[in-house]
Amino acid sequence: MKKIIAFAGSNSSTSINYELVKYTVSLIDDFDIQLLNMTNMPFPLFSEDDEKANGYKNSLIELKDDILEADGVIISVNEHNSNPSAYFKNLIDWLSRVDRKFLADKYVFLMGTSAGKRGAIGSITVTENMLPRFGAKVENVFSLPSFNENFSIKKGIITNDELKAKHKEQLGSFLNKL
Repeated sequence: MKKIIAFAGSNSSTSINYELVKYTVSLIDDFDIQLLNMTNMPFPLFSEDDEKANGYKNSLIELKDDILEADGVIISVNEHNSNPSAYFKNLIDWLSRVDRKFLADKYVFLMGTSAGKRGAIGSITVTENMLPRFGAKVENVFSLPSFNENFSIKKGIITNDELKAKHKEQLGSFLNKL
């Protein structure tokens, strides 16, 4: 069975991007899904001094190994000031030090959402340009604008029919590549 690893680029306990990831994986059948809640994965701020003194945390090595073993990766990036969060950038920095090509030949379904009308498009764009440096194939992208108006946390679904259809189309295309 094909394996997908899925997570949000946020370590917030109330992450709307994690809600989007949970919704996305709920639509997938016939795949082994590993859904990660990043609030359970704290990492120190990357520095070469820390890397030299302490090496790599076991959780970081395990995450890198899980990504390498997966057939595909689903990531929903949050946005801080039109960029990926410091947490997500830090995670990428650590992963790339353990293995520069930690996403080698992996298809990535890249998503993002925000409370605003831009739907994390700044963060998505930065991430879409960054991940191929580590081997990723980012061919499917989805932005969910105005999260509170277009998603029901209570029901766990996208409520806007047009956005729901776009999401389903991108997800289907991603799954067909695996």
